[in-house]
Parts: sequence; C-alpha cells; structure tokens
Amino acid sequence: MAQVARIMVEAIVNAPIAKVWKVWNTPEDIVQWNTPDPSWHTPSSENDLRVGGKFKHRMEARDGSFGFDFEGTYDKVEPHKEISYTMSDGRQSTTLFTEQDGKTHIETSFDAETENDPEFQKQGWQAILNNFVKYVESAA
Repeated sequence: MAQVARIMVEAIVNAPIAKVWKVWNTPEDIVQWNTPDPSWHTPSSENDLRVGGKFKHRMEARDGSFGFDFEGTYDKVEPHKEISYTMSDGRQSTTLFTEQDGKTHIETSFDAETENDPEFQKQGWQAILNNFVKYVESAA
C-alpha cells in the first residue's frame, strides 16, 4: 500500500488561546467559519469534544449541487493544546494550539485522501483555517 501523504496547514490568530479554543469547538461558531469559500457553507454542526466523542459538520455548496458530512471520532483532547481525531474514512488529523504573547498559533496536520491532488486539499484546509482566523478576529 502506498504511503499516505501528510499535509500541514497553519495560521496565527490575534486572540488568546481560551477564545480560539472556544470558537474552534462550539457548533454555533463552527457553522459561521467552517467553509473554504463563500460558495460553500456549513448548515449544521454537532460536536462531542471528548476522547471517544464524535463530531459531524454538514458541508454543502450554497447552490445545493453537492454536500457531505465531515465527521470523525476524537482520539485525544488536551484542552488548549491538542485535538486529534480519526475521520470516518480512517484518515487521521491532529491540531496543535500554542499561545504566545496573546496570539494563538494553530497547526493542523492530516492524512491526504486519494481522490484529490494533495495541493488542492492543502489549499482547501488552509482556506478554512484562514476563514477561522478572520471570524475570530472580527468577533473580538
């Protein structure tokens, strides 16, 4: 079996880690920022943030042409530090949070899927992360 590519995206949020953590994990916030571009949206989100807990974010094109459930099970939850999970297709992802001087660095690494080019996947995940940063900073 071929080696699975690991992709990493990162950003710095001009906000303290407690706020970043809350917005990252609260369904009412997730539906506001979890989109790679304005033609998509997340109409619903469920999040049981604990080891063994599950999450499900419904992602859809605004024109109704396509949609899917992005879901998985948490493997590690260390408040204000790390979230690791296994997606429904078996791929894994880890997000690390580090605060320095009132800003929060977020670094997410994940196993690439095989249907789309890894660079395309990186751009999509980075766009969602950038949208998260904009949302957190505009809600300051």
